[in-house]
Amino acid sequence: MKGCQIVLDTRAGADGEPIEMAALIEEGRLSDLLIDDPELVAPGTIYRAVADRPVKGQGGMFMSTPDGSAFLRQVKGIAPGDTMLVQVTGYPEPGKALPVTAKILFKSRYAIVTPGAPGMNISRSIKDDDLRDDLQVLAHETFGEHPVAARGAGLILRSICAEAEPDEIADDILAMADLAEQVLADEGQGAELLLDGPSAHDLALRDWPRGDVLDGAALPAKERQSAFELAGVPELAEPLWSGPALAGGGRMFVEATRAAVCVDVNTGGDNSPAAGFKANLAAARELPRVLRARGLGGIIYLDLAPMGKKDRRQFESVLRAAFKGDPVDTVLAGWTPLGNYELQRKRARLPLDRLAEGLF
Repeated sequence: MKGCQIVLDTRAGADGEPIEMAALIEEGRLSDLLIDDPELVAPGTIYRAVADRPVKGQGGMFMSTPDGSAFLRQVKGIAPGDTMLVQVTGYPEPGKALPVTAKILFKSRYAIVTPGAPGMNISRSIKDDDLRDDLQVLAHETFGEHPVAARGAGLILRSICAEAEPDEIADDILAMADLAEQVLADEGQGAELLLDGPSAHDLALRDWPRGDVLDGAALPAKERQSAFELAGVPELAEPLWSGPALAGGGRMFVEATRAAVCVDVNTGGDNSPAAGFKANLAAARELPRVLRARGLGGIIYLDLAPMGKKDRRQFESVLRAAFKGDPVDTVLAGWTPLGNYELQRKRARLPLDRLAEGLF
């Protein structure tokens, strides 16, 4: 299959609750995968939280929310018992509090509303000066007089605006501004959930490239909840777990542990002098896709196939280019004394190894 396709599906969880899933297929390959975990709070969730107790020496505060304890870093001027709006920034490590921030964002496909950070900005990825001017005018006309702007909120127009119609962008800005105003106007007391974080379907339609959408909910009743099977997602995803094939017959195996992610690259049956170098370059190009689709992050060690030290610079260039377009921040730390390569990747995604059991 050529082009881009977004596949939306739902399956029943252990308790019968619906679990949303989304897959992005580009040029016949699985490029991204999202699966909700009903047991966890989704990043982007907004609470009215109650300050519980400060953490001395760390400048943080434990907060009470309807979904348990949360931890807010770099707190000033907040006393136990105070209420404030906080937003979940990521998934907590097992047994730890929810990570939250007081810098709330309302993000949609085209716009980001930024309470407490006034001003209107346009993504630097948009280079066309005329288009930037048009978007600036549109932003002022649509957002400038909105009540949420009077509260000190700002607006950021995302890079995808370069591909959208003005009316579509304006409608999106207004929707986000109205939502932000509704949440910021809250004057309640006590801990309360104010806004759920985006689901897998929401994130897919918000952040992924435009393409054909196959929605399981829109299929005939006898085919419902089988969109993944119709699109061949299980077959496309299976190699990401069993080990993607590399050029020359090599394989790349990615194993996630509690402490780190370990990647092993081998050359398979290729015994030529350049086999290791070719396999390592292929692994560098594949690695961002595998990590992204499986939701892996943290410390990552690459145990590469044998290659000469003179080839390291080219390997680093290919690896850097591969991660350039990846949405998750990744630091290419460099070579270890044992000759492995080390990366540090933000834990922005939910690891899917457990959730994918029985699906692939």
